[in-house]
Amino acid sequence: MSRFLNNAFISLDAYTPGEQPRDKAYIKLNTNESPYPPSPETVKAVSSSEVCDLNLYPDPTCKELKQALADRYNLNENQVFVSNGSDDILNFAFLAFAGKGGKAYFPDISYGFYEVFCELHGVTANKIPLKQDFSICADDYFNKDGMVVIANPNAPTGLCLSLEEIESILDNNPDQVVVIDEAYVDFGGLSAVALIENHENLLVVQTFSKSRSMAGARLGFALGNKELIADLEKIKYSTNPYSINRLTLIAGVSAIKSDSYYMENCTKIIKTRDFVTKELRSEGFYVLPSSANFIFAKKDGIEGKRLYEALKEKGVLVRHFNKERISDFIRITIGTDAEMKSFLQIIKEICEEEVK
Repeated sequence: MSRFLNNAFISLDAYTPGEQPRDKAYIKLNTNESPYPPSPETVKAVSSSEVCDLNLYPDPTCKELKQALADRYNLNENQVFVSNGSDDILNFAFLAFAGKGGKAYFPDISYGFYEVFCELHGVTANKIPLKQDFSICADDYFNKDGMVVIANPNAPTGLCLSLEEIESILDNNPDQVVVIDEAYVDFGGLSAVALIENHENLLVVQTFSKSRSMAGARLGFALGNKELIADLEKIKYSTNPYSINRLTLIAGVSAIKSDSYYMENCTKIIKTRDFVTKELRSEGFYVLPSSANFIFAKKDGIEGKRLYEALKEKGVLVRHFNKERISDFIRITIGTDAEMKSFLQIIKEICEEEVK
């Protein structure tokens, strides 16, 4: 780093994204991308004529996309916020609802960006331990004096809270914003959107990156009461009102209009996930029950880092987290049936080699 960096950021421990190597072809199961392409309608919408309009700024209000999302989730347009990926929205939420001396509460094992946002914005991070089985205890989040943030399903575990548990957290924090990060909800979770009407402190954050096959487009959205949304708009318009480019806006609208295509893909991913889980368990793996598009697994006798390295050597990328309690696990994104059959064959070979 340079000598010019502000002292406040010298010790900042930045988020580490999943590998995107270019050295050879891999079966890529490490960043929770969809294995399926965008819908034909989405691809068609991003036409050459639209590309020719890139000399013009996009609509800063994102009106058409907001209306499409409002219709999809039975809300009003002023209850919808959109920005450049859900990470962008989470960043705004930490700044708006906890920044500069505030507090945030989230699980000790969860999405790694939460802690980074705390450090970036001067927020006190309060990490609440997961239970022994890696589930979240709702009672641990009652009566807090700061923003509560919960990924549901949680990452990297894939475990879910029920809507009743989420509502209990909301009811017991009436004066604090509760952010429910639903990046993976379409793969088996139940969305908290239905709770927005009766809970002014609820902000639901979702993304187009996972279930809607648009990780490369960078598009996310938040749903909540109009006052919370207005708060986020204020932060957005104070940083970059043109944060979503023209092509992404067009693709986003088309994706919502072809929602059934994406939900069918989610069903396929769930079916593949359940098959892979069963196969891994038959090979002696401990696999957490997942409601996401990934599974979290370990095998006694093989260190997580060693398993990750062995898979990479054989052309398969998964994610390993060198952290307490989960260092023996690997997180495996669910790919196509063909990709997962190859993965299972390779991991079986590795396990046989390790025994020898």
